[in-house]
Amino acid sequence: MTNADGPYVKVHFRLEIEDDWPPASVESLWAVDQGDGTARLDNIPWFVRGIARGDVVAMEPDEDGVRWAGEVVRSSENCTIRLIVFRDGGSGPARQSVINAFQQLGVDGEGIERFGMVALDVPPTADVAKVQRLLNHGAAEEWWDMEEGCITARWRAASVG
Repeated sequence: MTNADGPYVKVHFRLEIEDDWPPASVESLWAVDQGDGTARLDNIPWFVRGIARGDVVAMEPDEDGVRWAGEVVRSSENCTIRLIVFRDGGSGPARQSVINAFQQLGVDGEGIERFGMVALDVPPTADVAKVQRLLNHGAAEEWWDMEEGCITARWRAASVG
């Protein structure tokens, strides 16, 4: 797989498991190889903490050619927010309705059936206060539980109750 920006590669992240979560010890994300030992992430992470789509990370191949992620060398300023959807048991239509609601606020999302999850990519152009109000409202209504997988200073400054 390739695109105009460079070849797509898989970058692997080691995960710390606590209380049987996350359900894997490694997460692999698609990224665009920058040709200098770094890659720009092109997926919303499901489990890795402290990274977001668009971040550029250092990568180091092992003896088998597997590319392992290192530190973030340039932040995208995107935020990663993860939701466990409770409505309708996290069904496909329930997950899609969550994605649709956030898309109206300029936020991309992906759903995964296995865990009834939605991962959100909040770009710096989004109205963070509106996004936070919707997140907090959904949590208060018990539509979902949420985790801030990667947040920025802008996100913290806009924090609404």
